[in-house]
Amino acid sequence: MKKVVKDTVVTLSYEVTDPDGTVIDAGEEPLVYLHGEYGDVFVAIEHALQGKSVGDTVKVKLQPDQAYGEYDADLVLIESIDALPQPLKVGMQIEGAPEGAPDEAIFYRVTDIAEGKAVLDGNHPLAGMALVFTGTITAVRPASPAEIEAGQAQ
Repeated sequence: MKKVVKDTVVTLSYEVTDPDGTVIDAGEEPLVYLHGEYGDVFVAIEHALQGKSVGDTVKVKLQPDQAYGEYDADLVLIESIDALPQPLKVGMQIEGAPEGAPDEAIFYRVTDIAEGKAVLDGNHPLAGMALVFTGTITAVRPASPAEIEAGQAQ
């Protein structure tokens, strides 16, 4: 039986909830990733899956620092709507650079528009949240040399 080890491609059916059980991601599509800390999934999930086989289920509780990070108030900006792309709508994303780091791209979500100003939030929508990941392994196969070189399942 194939086990989840470094350089295997793992397919999971999964669901992500908050600690109260509210579904955050129903896992409509299976999650397929290259196992071995290539950055495709959170490290805590990979550690829980290590050595498991098809049919095994893991439940991993992730604190914010193990998932999308703590909420950073410094990533919230208030800008004049005149300086932003039009038409501007709540929910849209705008690419920008954090102050003092012009070479770093960051995506800001427009979270509010009022009185000629827009609130832009550069945090991931799930930043600051604890999450519960439940996944069942549905397939495991050896990764191809091309997948290993690319660092991701193809």
